[in-house]
Amino acid sequence: MSDGPTGSTVPRRQLGRYLRNLRSDARLTVKAAARALEWSEAKMWRIESGQSSLRALDVQAMCAAYGAPDDLTQALMGLAKETKARGWWHAYGDVTPEGFHLFIGLEEAASEVDWYETDLMPGLLQTREYAQTIIQRGNPNEDELEVERRVNLRMSRQVLLTRPTSPANLNVVLSETVLRRPVCHPAAMAVQLRHLLDVGQLSNVSVRVIPFAAGFHLGVLSGPFGILRFPPNRDGNESEPPTVYSDGFTGDLYLDKPGEVTRYKAAFADICTNASDEQTSRRLISEVAGSYDKQ
Repeated sequence: MSDGPTGSTVPRRQLGRYLRNLRSDARLTVKAAARALEWSEAKMWRIESGQSSLRALDVQAMCAAYGAPDDLTQALMGLAKETKARGWWHAYGDVTPEGFHLFIGLEEAASEVDWYETDLMPGLLQTREYAQTIIQRGNPNEDELEVERRVNLRMSRQVLLTRPTSPANLNVVLSETVLRRPVCHPAAMAVQLRHLLDVGQLSNVSVRVIPFAAGFHLGVLSGPFGILRFPPNRDGNESEPPTVYSDGFTGDLYLDKPGEVTRYKAAFADICTNASDEQTSRRLISEVAGSYDKQ
């Protein structure tokens, strides 16, 4: 994939994944769907694998053939327009009906995730009370039911680490600030940090802390981010290019151009070089948890 004007493939890949799932739910084979739409099977494959962009009207025709609801059809048509963009921001609340979560689709498909956080616990490692505090403060105009729905969604994402089939490998590096920032009351913070210790014992999870004493490192420049990698195809080649994700205040940034991904990989390598090893990190996490107990 080139770094040219075609831009990010993320919206194409996500659109293809949603359309493939809709076709599967409708019990249609690729051949039957292609015949109904008067397209070739090769075109269907290119669409579902994210190899080509789509017009909104084509998406509308596919959704009609698959019996998709109107709100999802409109969301997918909006996503089709983004497949031609040079870069892609998905703003919160942008024609996104319940159940249509672009990042979650990427996360569920990932086989390995590298994550660096500067201030807050990553969503995959949050306790319910910690998550509820963040979601309530971040969405002050939402009612209790909506906040609870968002909390439940965040909790359900965590099965990624413990699912019976192919749980994702998670490599997390946290700034010491994450441990010491009292997001919720002291007792809840102690519970959160001990939960972090528990999850860190999973064979597919690594949790390390980069201490204040480490001084300058590339994470100071990059800010928080994640790198998602995807399982290879049967031929051993990558099924999808690695994707960098950054959760912003007004929108989510997705990057998958090789040059961009390479820079973030280099940043994560530098962060890991400056981070404490897992045993030293566990001792610090336990020490900070104990300090919350005393408050």
